[in-house]
Amino acid sequence: MLFPALFFYLFAGVCISAAIMVIAARNPVHSVLFLILAFVNAAALFILLGAEFLAMILIIVYVGAVLVLFLFVVMMLDVDFAELRQGFLQYLPIGAFLGAILLIELVLVLVGWTIGPNAQQMVAAPIPPAASALNAQALGHVLYTRYVYFFQAAGVVLLVAMVGAIVLTLRHKPHVKRQNIAEQIARTKANAIEIVKVRPGQGL
Repeated sequence: MLFPALFFYLFAGVCISAAIMVIAARNPVHSVLFLILAFVNAAALFILLGAEFLAMILIIVYVGAVLVLFLFVVMMLDVDFAELRQGFLQYLPIGAFLGAILLIELVLVLVGWTIGPNAQQMVAAPIPPAASALNAQALGHVLYTRYVYFFQAAGVVLLVAMVGAIVLTLRHKPHVKRQNIAEQIARTKANAIEIVKVRPGQGL
């Protein structure tokens, strides 16, 4: 029991520290990297709990797709965050109001939360070796039969988000030279070559 407890406190501490750094980091790219670290440690906690399927989904879907896509968007958009922070005080009352509502909801959840009477026995019970495989098989069966349309709709939403990110990154910025294939093909001798007669002793 010493090693599971040691790894639990290790992963939980790193996860909480990385979550704090997501908010405290000034660079948004660093925030995304800290969020990836937090998700990896959360997946390790899921593995300690015997939920390998949730850990795999957390790594593949969130870290491997969503966060990497968000990281590329943040790096390629070149957003001026100094300009965005200028209107911070204007939206401070609304943000404080929403934060107070969220805090009240969290307090109500913590006050109304109770530990079940059989929680200690369930935690101490050994996990069958084939439980994770059966769990993944049951989830896959339900996901691709009963909820297949919702699953496909979620895939369409992610596809639209990816296309939107690509469109945002491919917008034409000023003072950036881009290759235009149509103009290159349509060039003729008249507009491609200019013959200049230079007089002796003078430059172009």
